[in-house]
Amino acid sequence: MGDKHVVRFEPVGIEIEVDEDQTVLRAAAEQGVMLMHGCKEGQCASCKSFILDGDDVELERYSTFALPDFEKEEGFTLLCRAHAYEDLSIELLNYDEEMIHSGLPIQTAVAEVVANEPVTHDMRHLVLKLVEPAALKYFPGQYLDFAVPGTDETRSFSMAGLPTDGHLEFVVKIYPGGLFSQFLDTGVAVGDRLEVTGPFGVFTLRDAPGAPLVFVGGGAGMAPILSLLRSMAARGGEVAARRSTFYYGARRKQDLCFEAELHGLEQALPAFTYVPALSEPGDDDWDGETGLITDVVRRHETDLAGADAYVCGPPPMVEAALELLPALGVADKRIFYDKFTTTGDE
Repeated sequence: MGDKHVVRFEPVGIEIEVDEDQTVLRAAAEQGVMLMHGCKEGQCASCKSFILDGDDVELERYSTFALPDFEKEEGFTLLCRAHAYEDLSIELLNYDEEMIHSGLPIQTAVAEVVANEPVTHDMRHLVLKLVEPAALKYFPGQYLDFAVPGTDETRSFSMAGLPTDGHLEFVVKIYPGGLFSQFLDTGVAVGDRLEVTGPFGVFTLRDAPGAPLVFVGGGAGMAPILSLLRSMAARGGEVAARRSTFYYGARRKQDLCFEAELHGLEQALPAFTYVPALSEPGDDDWDGETGLITDVVRRHETDLAGADAYVCGPPPMVEAALELLPALGVADKRIFYDKFTTTGDE
């Protein structure tokens, strides 16, 4: 371990100790401070902040799309990549007062594979049973880091289930050459054990009684949204009664999954509607919505003022949704999103 330094976050007035060997984001998470973040790899800019005082900060490798050189020179930084070598004062540009004190302890766990089954031609339903410890607390919508055996690398996947029975459930897209997904496709069998760490992420259901909910997903973005919907059904009451719509985009009919459960949730959640859409229906026997999922949202929704929106899926879909939703009336601070990244080929 290296020396420790004090990092103070403004305007919330929270101070933490950060070891030089840790990123600022990781240190905050370990101390129960839930800062806004996404990929933890310096690619999404969710954790971008401004250094008010102190300049001895080093960054691990990051994307200049997330932090252009001119912004770094002005004093901006990425908390998921930043190591502090002196006391710092940092202005949080993007924070959620509901979430900031709600952090759960980060744990490393060993889990056994109980299912690794295809749900489409290129997505797997991975189910693990916790071995040690026997339980892991998380909020629906969060994700875990998987250690990739034989490497020093980790990969992140959102949980689709609920933290109730010692099982962890994921929907993982298989990419040719993907460091973990290729391993999952060819090298993971029932009974194998995997190491996971978490929870991470702020893609969690905010308390906003009466506010409509709009979910927009694609690909493996199914996982955290399914977790949120399942949690709404489990909680019942006002949460289950919120008007909610899930727009899910796929290319072909064969790319849809969890259809029976989602239509079943339309019965369990009295104000919920599931709207799947195909962008390339081809010769499929399909009489549902067609086109890009953001175009479908635009056709269905004209006024989303007062709504909360949750967006998860491939980066192009997320970017399109982030442009569309404010134009339909969703406040920027009420748009919550996860943008997936991959080491494989699309």
